[in-house]
Amino acid sequence: MLRMIINRVLYTIPTLILISIVSFAIIELPPGDYLTTYITQLEQQGTQLSQAQVEAFRLQYGLDQPLYVRYWKWVTRFIQGDMGYSFDWHRPVNELVYERIWLTVAISLLSTIFIWVVALPIGIYSATRQYSIGDYTFTLFGFLGIGVPDFLLALVLLWWALSTFGINLGGLYPPEYINQPWSWDKILEVLKRIWVPMIIIGTSGTAGMIRTMRANLLDELHQPYVESARASGLSETKVILKYPVRIAMSPFISTVGWMLPHLISGATIVSVVMSLPTTGPLLLKALQSQDMYLAASFIMILSVLTVIGTLISDILLTIVDPRIRYGNVGAS
Repeated sequence: MLRMIINRVLYTIPTLILISIVSFAIIELPPGDYLTTYITQLEQQGTQLSQAQVEAFRLQYGLDQPLYVRYWKWVTRFIQGDMGYSFDWHRPVNELVYERIWLTVAISLLSTIFIWVVALPIGIYSATRQYSIGDYTFTLFGFLGIGVPDFLLALVLLWWALSTFGINLGGLYPPEYINQPWSWDKILEVLKRIWVPMIIIGTSGTAGMIRTMRANLLDELHQPYVESARASGLSETKVILKYPVRIAMSPFISTVGWMLPHLISGATIVSVVMSLPTTGPLLLKALQSQDMYLAASFIMILSVLTVIGTLISDILLTIVDPRIRYGNVGAS
């Protein structure tokens, strides 16, 4: 176990270096740069810039330097905790990320808890009562949850609440609190509304996990070790929860790998539809405007969290499922 952890940690170093190069290169691949986009916006507004002004802007933003120089400056500062400066927002990237990250983490964590709490017992019920009315009912809801996009569900819910009750469920707090500092009243408003994106974002994940848990548990229920446990005199509930459920939970454990980056990306389309002040729309806008330091920092953060989450998933899977072995591939 310890050897596997050390090897995986050592593997992450070249992986992160390669990811940082790819992340910065992807931002630079589209034709032009942030300055080109900015000049186009000014021209659409009727403002013309002289060549001297354009060169002054390039010098100001460091766009006159070669690509590898800009990359090296960015990655060294990133390691030191300085994510750079956002051209589009005219603010340090750190400030933009930190002021939105807490709400993003709260929504994502609640959505993940919602998925686990709902999907796990329903998946067990459907598998142990295969082809029952309850199983067919949950299967129908599972297919609907998988087939209906999250953003469409958000639009329908917003329309229904506004047309039926006259309530606008968009955002996490009323408009009058947008520029207000955090207070107990503002926190209470967030708590009143945060359940809406939690359910919307968690619906498709819950539906998928129900189907996965049901299928995995059905495979395990007919294994010889389950019959042996029954023959030993254990109760049916203890047999199911102690043995096959533990093995069938592997997909839930493996979701840690994508749960950590999901805390930052935070269901971008749903956030845009519902006007949620999370990091997802901020990342989308940075990619659209080629705000390279903001976009590259986000991509790098997501990549680091993915690598860390995958490592945590592997460790947890070796604990939960004793059949998984590292370093002994091919051993009898």
